Amino acid sequence: MTLAAAAAHPGFLSPTGVEIAFLLVGLATFGAAVLTVTTKQLVHAALWLVVALGGIAVEYLLLTAEFIAWVQVLIYVGSVVVLLLFGLMLTKAPIGRSPDADSGNRWVALAVAGSAAAALVWVVVDAFRATWIDLDGPAQGSTDATGEFLFRHWVLPFEALSVLLLAALIGAIVLSRKGREGKSHREDKS
Repeated sequence: MTLAAAAAHPGFLSPTGVEIAFLLVGLATFGAAVLTVTTKQLVHAALWLVVALGGIAVEYLLLTAEFIAWVQVLIYVGSVVVLLLFGLMLTKAPIGRSPDADSGNRWVALAVAGSAAAALVWVVVDAFRATWIDLDGPAQGSTDATGEFLFRHWVLPFEALSVLLLAALIGAIVLSRKGREGKSHREDKS
């Protein structure tokens, strides 16, 4: 799409209130995500993660995808963050500042994260370069259209995510068992 065609699109030069709200919520969500990965207190990181995931749910609401927004709140904000907090409590992770939180590889991690983010943005922009999102189309965020699109076109990534979450759950169980086995083994020797 050329710049002239984009300029002819209604609302190109005069943003609506929804577009301004989308931008502001996006900036707040980005700020919360940055605070999530930069704070040295694990519990604060989990709480900032709640804010970031909640911001994404608000973005879905602004895109008129109410079902996806509620799924985001119920599964990610509700379940995943609670699971993360339980994991922190069960592994007896330090609640305050953690001296082990900074491994000294901060700049390498920043370079990898920055390049991954740039690649992801480039792929998304390249894929939708000539496409405008039609929020007034026939679907308008309905569960029927979302489910059909998700399970027809995105079934492989959906199943890959299921396997990834299962692997994370098994890893958490293994890590929690190692701590208990070492402790019971030490108690048997004494």
